[in-house]
Amino acid sequence: MNELEMTRVDGTAWDVVVVGGGAAGLSAALTLGRVRRSVLVIDAGEPRNAPAVGVGAHGILGREGISPLELLRLGRQEVAAYGGRVVSGRVAQVHRDGEEFSVVTEDWQRVRARRVLVTTGLVDELPDVPGLAERWGRDVLHCVYCHGWEVRDRAIGVLGSFHQALLFRQLSKDVTLFLHKGTKLAEGQWEQLAGLGVGVVEGRIEGLVVDEQDRLAGVRLVSGVVVPVQELVVAPRFMARAGFLDGLGLEVREHPMGIGEQVAVDSSGFTGIAGVWAAGNVSDVLAGVPQAMAAGVGAAAAVNMNLLMADADRAAASRTAVPGGDVFGGAMEAEMSRRVLGVRVHGLDGLVDGG
Repeated sequence: MNELEMTRVDGTAWDVVVVGGGAAGLSAALTLGRVRRSVLVIDAGEPRNAPAVGVGAHGILGREGISPLELLRLGRQEVAAYGGRVVSGRVAQVHRDGEEFSVVTEDWQRVRARRVLVTTGLVDELPDVPGLAERWGRDVLHCVYCHGWEVRDRAIGVLGSFHQALLFRQLSKDVTLFLHKGTKLAEGQWEQLAGLGVGVVEGRIEGLVVDEQDRLAGVRLVSGVVVPVQELVVAPRFMARAGFLDGLGLEVREHPMGIGEQVAVDSSGFTGIAGVWAAGNVSDVLAGVPQAMAAGVGAAAAVNMNLLMADADRAAASRTAVPGGDVFGGAMEAEMSRRVLGVRVHGLDGLVDGG
């Protein structure tokens, strides 16, 4: 990427720089482009769901099962059709520069923005089990709504999560919950799992067993026992990609369910820092692709309205700043009419006179 790619033709600041070109970021850019805002999307090319390329993205009405990378390719085309620009790069820092923002990439390219929308997503911190990370997005998964249908009726292992065991029991009668590293179950939970036919295995996991076709075949305990499974469900810790925003003072807080950290925002995506919004997984770690898209659209609408009000205030200020600019403006005209016409200013003279 070079600076020319990020610079507007007229040299002015972009209305909005979107940091992150996933589902939320592209949806926001599309929305802003359609109301003629100048938009630049800077994307590092690391979509969270890239490992699921061979599986497909699910729950997206009209695009069910589409490859995540194909979805982003189509999204970029649509953004470009409305004048938005998408460039490759990794943002290293964002800092305020007067009434604007300076967005700096890792290769020291710099671009000016009136507003910033952060859609950088999150990083999945996976359990420390040998061989698990290499199978992430294949036969190691976490979301029943994303990939549950594809593993229905298979032998499913669940690593340490009672609630995920319940969710995947909807899809298979062969579910085993591994109480890895001392996960505790309440007495009632033991009874519920037993009633549903979910097996429970205690003991630490040593690693995964893979067959000659490079398919998951089992979970090996430190005791040497191998429990056959074809899929393994894990509960990652979800961490927002927001380190580059440290200089702005954004609040990153723990998710209410204790499953990770996300940027704090209000219902519109506003971060509480003037001029900065966030949407998608960076501010909602549980959002799937459809929710991220919706959040991007909502944040884009909020950013656009904020810019409209700023533009209107600036226009009003420039009007009153012109000497004599309000010599006979709307307010003065109304006052002169009241003085000269009295009640007739409202067209009531006929009624007052009895006519």
